[in-house]
Amino acid sequence: MKIAAVTDDGKTISAHFGRARAYVVVTVEDGKATERELRSKVGHHDFVHEPHEHGEHEHEHEHGRGHGWGAEAEGRHARMFAAIADCDVLLARGMGQGAYAGLQQAGIRPFVTTVEDIDAAVQSYLDGGLEDHPEKLH
Repeated sequence: MKIAAVTDDGKTISAHFGRARAYVVVTVEDGKATERELRSKVGHHDFVHEPHEHGEHEHEHEHGRGHGWGAEAEGRHARMFAAIADCDVLLARGMGQGAYAGLQQAGIRPFVTTVEDIDAAVQSYLDGGLEDHPEKLH
């Protein structure tokens, strides 16, 4: 099993999935973390100079869907998920509803956690005590 966490410093879980610059990927064998690697992550900072289509606006808050929906957002999310396609779980402290749904569709279990420390969150997940906070989706 592999657990990814979005991060900017390699130690703490980023507060926003889309803005994070990296993933820490922890390999778990027999219930214990056996390997840890830092992987680059595509994020909002990579899309700054790309044209933005307003036909299917990604901020469709008026429809109650939250942030990150539409064809444009789905393409960006797929690029963000590519580096963790081999992972089973993704830990973040915040993300848009579209990213959360996209991860689920990609077969990766998203967890929105309040735990900042990556190692503590991974251990809590392995112990069955990590709580998912979908109310923190935006």
